[in-house]
Amino acid sequence: VQVVESGGGLVQPGGSLRLSCTASGNIFKAYDMAWYREVPANERELLAIITNDNITNYADSVKGRVTISRDNAGTTIILQMNDLTPEDAAVYYCNAELRHLEHGRFVRNTYWGRGTQVTVSS
Repeated sequence: VQVVESGGGLVQPGGSLRLSCTASGNIFKAYDMAWYREVPANERELLAIITNDNITNYADSVKGRVTISRDNAGTTIILQMNDLTPEDAAVYYCNAELRHLEHGRFVRNTYWGRGTQVTVSS
């Protein structure tokens, strides 16, 4: 099982960025998937979560500026971020709760991607 983020990079203040996260492997079902971010010396912060029923929830720090969505297959999520500020600069991580086959048995567990760097600077 792999969880891979993409889409990070450098953006100017006020700009937008679209992050993508895809879970792959012998996945039977993807449950909750979420985006977190982390800056040095701070805890990893939950930004947005989407259930397998497409119910979403957002942290107050990003509410109104970000949108989380999910593809029909349920294994890819997108984080659309707008009106970015330097305070949004961080490593953004994807977290996925997955049910998958492992050695012939179904296993349900949560997995992290390796993160994608977002830099907001003029």
